[in-house]
Amino acid sequence: MKNIVCFGEVLWDVFPAHKKIGGAPLNVALRLQSLDNHVSIISRIGNDKKGKKIEAYIIEQGVYAENLQVDEKLKTGKVKVMLNQKGSASYDIKFPRAWDNIQLNENTENITRNADAFIYGSLVARDETSRHTLYALLKLAKYKVFDINLREPYYTIDVLNHLMKAADFIKFNDDEIFEIGDLFDSKTHSLEQNIKFIAEHTNTKTICVTKGRHGAILYCNDTYYYNSGYQIEVVDTVGAGDSFLASLINMLLKDGKPQDALDFACAIGALVAGSEGANPKINKDDINKFICPK
Repeated sequence: MKNIVCFGEVLWDVFPAHKKIGGAPLNVALRLQSLDNHVSIISRIGNDKKGKKIEAYIIEQGVYAENLQVDEKLKTGKVKVMLNQKGSASYDIKFPRAWDNIQLNENTENITRNADAFIYGSLVARDETSRHTLYALLKLAKYKVFDINLREPYYTIDVLNHLMKAADFIKFNDDEIFEIGDLFDSKTHSLEQNIKFIAEHTNTKTICVTKGRHGAILYCNDTYYYNSGYQIEVVDTVGAGDSFLASLINMLLKDGKPQDALDFACAIGALVAGSEGANPKINKDDINKFICPK
C-alpha cells in the first residue's frame, strides 16, 4: 500500500441528461483508492449543497478528505460536458470556482512531504492562488506525477514549462505532446522523438503518452514500451485517462514491470471508456478477464 496525494480540482461533470462527481485529480484518487492505496485529496469546495455532496462522496469512497477546504465565497466547481457521436468529450469549465483558491497551510505541507507520490495537473494552475500553492508543494514532494490536461484558454507556456520541469513523471495524450512540442520548438514529427525531446528539455526520466483506442506508449529508463489498445464499444471517454494514469502509477510505485503496468493501465482505461461516467466500479477479475479472455 502506497501513500499518495492528489492535488487539484473537484467538481460536478454535468452531462446532457445527468451529472456526476469528478475532476481529474479526484478521478485519479478514487481509482488509486480502489487499488489498495492510502489516498488523500487536496482541493477546495464551496459552502453549498454541491460541495457537501462531493465531500460526503469522497469520504464514503475511503479517500482521506481532511485537506478538502471550504470556501465561503466561491461556488463548488462545475463543468458542462458535451459528447459527440463517438463518445468523445468536450468541456465548458466554469471560472472562478472554489478549487481556484486552494490555500497553502501546515496540513497540506505535511501530507505532501510524507507522501510516496504527489499527483497534479495543469488545469488547477489556471489561477494565481492555487498555482502558487501547487508551486510550494512541489518543492516538498518526493515523487511528482504531472498529468497534462490542456483546456483552452486555461494554460500558458511558462506555467507548463515550470510544471513539467518539476515532474519526475509526465503523462500526455498524443495531441498534447505534439502541441507542447511545437510550443517548445521541437523540429520532429515522430511521437517517439517528441517524447525524447520533452524528456531532455525537462530532465524527466519517465513519460507516458496515451493514444485513445490505439493504446499508449511509455518511455522509462531510456526504453520505449507499447500497448496497441483494447477493442471496446465506447460509451463516454470521461475519466478514462484518469483511471489509466492511476493504474499505471499504482503498478510502477509497487515495482511492477513497465510493460505489465502499461498493459494493465490500458485495460482499465478501455473498461472506463466502455462505461458511463468517470468512476465505474471495476474489480481485478474484470480486468484480468478483459486482458486474457478464455
